[in-house]
Amino acid sequence: MGDKNWDPATVFDLFGDAVVRRILVVASDAPVSANELVDRLDVSPPTVYRRINELLEHEFLAERRRIDGDGNQYRVFETTLRRIEFRVEDGGYDVDIGMRRDITDRFEAFWSDLERARPHGNRGSTDRVDAGEGRDETHPS
Repeated sequence: MGDKNWDPATVFDLFGDAVVRRILVVASDAPVSANELVDRLDVSPPTVYRRINELLEHEFLAERRRIDGDGNQYRVFETTLRRIEFRVEDGGYDVDIGMRRDITDRFEAFWSDLERARPHGNRGSTDRVDAGEGRDETHPS
């Protein structure tokens, strides 16, 4: 089921909203701003922002900051939901939610690649000089 315990009634209520489902579909292709959602879904800004906040609260959307050409920051949203399964059994119902892990994995991979790409001299070590040849070993000639 993932990292969270999902209340099936809350999830049913949330996914019962057509705007929520449409936001998740649009944001599954690529990160999208709230203004883009308003335009693409033809829904009022307050409705879009309410649904975004509900999805963020339940961690079904991830939020990132972007900077436009004028240096202004704005938020974009990407779906974190991979799958959702509702089961009716034993006189009740249950929900199983699969989250995309690639967003976190991509972030961790970015930092790992950055760490590997740093030159050895920038990792807090001091430059070493070979007394026999008088040259800097961290910066080969």
